[in-house]
Amino acid sequence: MKPQFWGVRAAAANIADGSRGQYTAEMFQADFPQFYSKATEEAPAASLVPSAQLAMFIAEANGAISPERWGEGWRYAAGLYVAHQVSLFLRTYAESSDSPAQAAQSGALVGQVKAAKLGNASITYDTSAITAATESWGDLNATQYGQMLATRARLIGMGGSYVI
Repeated sequence: MKPQFWGVRAAAANIADGSRGQYTAEMFQADFPQFYSKATEEAPAASLVPSAQLAMFIAEANGAISPERWGEGWRYAAGLYVAHQVSLFLRTYAESSDSPAQAAQSGALVGQVKAAKLGNASITYDTSAITAATESWGDLNATQYGQMLATRARLIGMGGSYVI
């Protein structure tokens, strides 16, 4: 027999129950149309990301963004997660590469320009400016979508914990 406060304790702990979301590609298209081509009379809008990649990102969002934890903000959070992953993917996407060096260059990290020189063309990037607020949030700092998700996640996770 469980004590009377058992359910209250679980709610107060702010620990999700592991429920999965039901975010879909159709929801993503409605929420973030910038990741789809423009529809024409001849062809409907199409994802700019290969369907296998998009399906994988959506599956990850459904596992990582708990509807129970996020409540009313769940759909937006799931969309931000997918948009973040899609943005990272598209930064490195190329239909093909002419050399290994060209393929490797597509994955170069780029931040805000810190300094630039014209003679001998030198540019220095400052990536700390985009990562300071959420340093321990991994690659979520690499896109604005990820930063928005991390900021919202910090608010969602602020609830207290009570563990016996």
